[in-house]
Amino acid sequence: MPELPEVEVVKQSLEKYVINKNLLKIIVKNKKLRFPIPSDISKILINIKILNVKRKSKYVIIEFEDKLFLIIHLGMSGTLHLITNKNHYKNTNLSFYHMKDLPKKHNHIIFKFKNFSIFFNDPRRFGFIKLIKGNKNLNFYFEKLGPDPFDKNFNFQYVKQYFQKKVKNIKNTLIDQKFVSGIGNIYVSEILNFSRVNPKKASGKLNDDEIKNIIFFTKKILKRAINIGGTTINNFRSIKGSQGSYQKEFRVYDRKDQKCKNKLCFGTIIKINLSNRSTYMCNNCQK
Repeated sequence: MPELPEVEVVKQSLEKYVINKNLLKIIVKNKKLRFPIPSDISKILINIKILNVKRKSKYVIIEFEDKLFLIIHLGMSGTLHLITNKNHYKNTNLSFYHMKDLPKKHNHIIFKFKNFSIFFNDPRRFGFIKLIKGNKNLNFYFEKLGPDPFDKNFNFQYVKQYFQKKVKNIKNTLIDQKFVSGIGNIYVSEILNFSRVNPKKASGKLNDDEIKNIIFFTKKILKRAINIGGTTINNFRSIKGSQGSYQKEFRVYDRKDQKCKNKLCFGTIIKINLSNRSTYMCNNCQK
């Protein structure tokens, strides 16, 4: 599943094309995604200008005039593709999964603009598109999410207070979207290795230095991943066709039995299972 950096790549790609553009037509080919596509979506959004594109956690939010918001979640395999009217055979993948040929049978919804169209493609159909009316309803929809890692509220005081007496291990706490939103299985392994914290350690047992390190490296790693296009999964490409490259900087994720990259550490990366999720850690500096 795409995590915060990959969804940010999608958001940045989209905003280059759609801001201040009017949506001319919506073609729904398959309503049966994770949640059914609203039946009135075509009538409501036609000829309405797009004002902004935002990201909240792992969601892309397209803001229209009249306080209308289209929420897009890519699920496990969802992608957005831009196809210009001049060339119907070439597509620019706005998402992080690059496909040489667009599998048309999985095109579930098409957004048509004056000079281009955007296709929502999702083979596994775990993604969804939802229409929200009004800022109040938008805020209500996301009210259970924790702060964004880049939010000023994700700070030492907040984290320390949240961790108090928590017996849940730190790995599962960091991927709990109610605590902090946007972190998933890939980046949590990297964050904990940089912080030299055992993923099995109870959150309430962390000392102040460990908490500060986790906050610092969360922001640093996610920012770095965004800047270099995210993590390549299934031949990831950016909007310009270049690969995301954060996977080249992995310290632990998907590096089982390889040497730890931390300085002065001679440990080996091991793979463990926490709550049915693969977790990577060093057997020496993350004891």
